[in-house]
Amino acid sequence: MEGAEIASRDLPDLIICDVHMGRMDGYTLLEQLRKQPSTAAIPFILMTGMGDEGSMRKGMNLGADDYLAKPFTAPQLFSTIEARLKKSQVVRENAEKKLAQLRANLSLALPHEMITPLNGIFGLAQVLANDAESLSVDEVAEFGTNILHSAERLHRTVQNFLLFGQLEMHSADPVYLASLREKSTTQLNALIESRARHFAERCERVADLRLELTDGTVAMGQDLFTKLMDELIDNALKFSSPGQAVSVVGAQGKGEYLLTVSDAGVGMSPDQIADIGAYSQFERGTREQQGSGLGLAIARRIVENHAGQFDIKSLPGQGTTVSMRLPS
Repeated sequence: MEGAEIASRDLPDLIICDVHMGRMDGYTLLEQLRKQPSTAAIPFILMTGMGDEGSMRKGMNLGADDYLAKPFTAPQLFSTIEARLKKSQVVRENAEKKLAQLRANLSLALPHEMITPLNGIFGLAQVLANDAESLSVDEVAEFGTNILHSAERLHRTVQNFLLFGQLEMHSADPVYLASLREKSTTQLNALIESRARHFAERCERVADLRLELTDGTVAMGQDLFTKLMDELIDNALKFSSPGQAVSVVGAQGKGEYLLTVSDAGVGMSPDQIADIGAYSQFERGTREQQGSGLGLAIARRIVENHAGQFDIKSLPGQGTTVSMRLPS
């Protein structure tokens, strides 16, 4: 009990804990500390005289980083501590690197994605306010439509920023993930076709669609499955040109739904695929891309949070194929 209070207050670099103790055993302490955000990432080594596999597995399942079976030598203890501290340092450095990259990407993507549609809204609204009497009905309607499109773009940008943050925040929460996977969506062929045609019609590219869909079920709520399809289909249309095919293929497998979305557009290099993440945009200086760069990152996180598999194959100038295996 005293150790739990000290750990929560002082946030040590590492904790070494016996399993058998009086008022609170090591398993209970570990479980308690892992539930607290401030102590959840502290390296935790369990030690006990019980060297059996069952006890070791229980500790690892609760989140222990390592296990020492007594009796152990001083070199073994020091080696275990050194290994855990080095691993913790690597994790910390990677997190700091990603945070720095995130800040840099945000400084480029967020202002552009917020300001561009706002400029359109302000500019057109100002014309309507100042020159309404000199505008025809058709011109007013056109301005209103453009304002609506700009507002929709801004709304989607804000939604994507909030959604990605939520998906990332809960990606390590087993209770939240279990609740996600209890939901299901059926009649996938009709839903996928509806979303694909919606985006294709919006950019006047229905003729480019290639749909090969069979019905099926996924263990995913309809809202997130719809978001997954929207981001992938919109991305395929956005980064290909009119006349280039965009294919969506879906089929029910044994215990899973197999889905691919492919285009014959600009494609990506291996380095760009490896660098897909939050708020990343490629070639911002040479290519005008509408979107915060969150589409593929959101899609991948949705699939991974539902225990699915997500894979991207792409070559510059030859298009991109996103393949998924989604549990049914």
